Amino acid sequence: MPHTIDLEQLCADKGLRITEQRKVIARVLSDSEDHPDVEQLHARASKIDPKISIATVYRTVRLFEDAGVLDRHDFGDGRARYEPAPEAHHDHLIDVESGKVVEFVDPELEALQKQIAEKLGYRLVDHRMELYGVRLERDS
Repeated sequence: MPHTIDLEQLCADKGLRITEQRKVIARVLSDSEDHPDVEQLHARASKIDPKISIATVYRTVRLFEDAGVLDRHDFGDGRARYEPAPEAHHDHLIDVESGKVVEFVDPELEALQKQIAEKLGYRLVDHRMELYGVRLERDS
């Protein structure tokens, strides 16, 4: 599920000052089809602007996260990973062998989570679902 979110526009909508280096980082995040960590973001941004430091990338992702335009994930591999805040909710399945992250939406699962919250006496306002798995062996 590639991202079609224009992070630079989201920043402008939130009133964030966008420097040239922040623009590069926003573009790299918007164009990412995976969930990169800071080191991956820095490597990709450096190809566009070699003067971008890792410290700038750290500061920028923190700024974007605080502004609510970037989501931070911890998929259990010890690295914080990032994606533009989605317009529509989705969940994640993480392949624990390859580290691949698969985004999915399941209406039945969403309804079940709402029912569980209500059964426990709550109105669900938000949630984050992360499933961890290994590929099923396929018979050839």
